[in-house]
Amino acid sequence: MDSDETGFEHSGLWVPVLAGLLLGACQAHPIPDSSPLLQFGGQVRQRYLYTDDAQQTEAHLEIREDGTVGGAAHQSPESLLQLKALKPGVIQILGVKTSRFLCQKPDGALYGSLHFDPEACSFRELLLENGYNVYQSEAHGRPLHLPGNKSPHRDPASGGPTRFLPLPGLPPAPPEPPGILAPQPPDVGSSDPLSMVGPSQGRSPSYAS
Repeated sequence: MDSDETGFEHSGLWVPVLAGLLLGACQAHPIPDSSPLLQFGGQVRQRYLYTDDAQQTEAHLEIREDGTVGGAAHQSPESLLQLKALKPGVIQILGVKTSRFLCQKPDGALYGSLHFDPEACSFRELLLENGYNVYQSEAHGRPLHLPGNKSPHRDPASGGPTRFLPLPGLPPAPPEPPGILAPQPPDVGSSDPLSMVGPSQGRSPSYAS
């Protein structure tokens, strides 16, 4: 019994030692913040920004080669956008094909610029409960809003499609494997019409005229 009690006492000494080691490990490796806002820090996403409203307006935001911004009924190379986080909740929007940044003037008009202006081209990304997002100019406070068909310079505050559904961009298609060449028709004038011997054999003397 004495030996059992002695072993039990020695084993009990390991409890505070193990507790100290575990405490030290937790202090050396803190659990990272799991805030959903921090997961967008430095993140780059390729998206199509689809918008609609009660007037049956359906369009994908696109940044064109000439710097104009409009809407396309279907997804196009100009409507594939790259959304990059500048800081939690604030992003820049770049046209993948045109390499133009989406920017907004103080009056709310949109344009595509080859140069990034932090004041004009930074948007606050606000997530809605229905899956749509609202993109608001960080400097001017105006929401991102496609120009209407009847009034291209309509004030964004007057209503209309200001919510956008970010749709994932399709990954690039894998390269097609090299095609298999169609077999050549047999040369009936050759001693090896099926090319079973090789090109070095040449023509048979029996076919010589």
